[in-house]
Amino acid sequence: MRSPPAAGAVNAFWAAGRAPGGVAMVGPALKFLLDTAFGLLTYALLLRFAMQWLRAPFRNPVGQALTALTDWAVKPLRRVLPGFRGLDWSTLLLAWLAQFLWLLAVGWLLGSGGLSGTAVAALALVAAIELLKAALWLLIIVVFVQAILSWVAPDGPVAGLLNALTYRFLAPVRRIVPPLGGTLDLSPLIVIVLAQLALMLPVHWLETVVLGAFR
Repeated sequence: MRSPPAAGAVNAFWAAGRAPGGVAMVGPALKFLLDTAFGLLTYALLLRFAMQWLRAPFRNPVGQALTALTDWAVKPLRRVLPGFRGLDWSTLLLAWLAQFLWLLAVGWLLGSGGLSGTAVAALALVAAIELLKAALWLLIIVVFVQAILSWVAPDGPVAGLLNALTYRFLAPVRRIVPPLGGTLDLSPLIVIVLAQLALMLPVHWLETVVLGAFR
């Protein structure tokens, strides 16, 4: 399994306008703190959106933690941008905004200059692509954890949550590839491989096109 990309696309986007010694002057510790803070917020909002979209239960430790971590931003915006057709658009917009600010903060750390209108548009597109990549990695992680816990703790406190998050992705695969011998379920492996291929091929191609167009 490939490891999640740290900031390859981010660094490539800002490379053209980077001032000498940007990171060296501030220190890698600050970048680590930025990645930790914005990464936690982005993934928390993205997971909350997925849980609401897939009708996953929130009455579990993960759901309660996500609610406590993100309610301060989601509830005020939801008054302006309510959900529509079962999708919590306010949470998704906040996840994109967190990703956008994350890229902006990294650009500042790398010593980039002012942003033109074209650069802002490019950054908005890159943020959307990075959010798509984060969603695919989230799917990979959730499917992997669900597969492991189905063997060691099938009735654990987050079993219902994991089943709800993965069922819509695993069920179509199970109809095509039923469990071997009635017990060996290959659907989690197939979904993980497909998600990896999506990251390696169409998403990577889209990222390359966007970065190349705005250089």
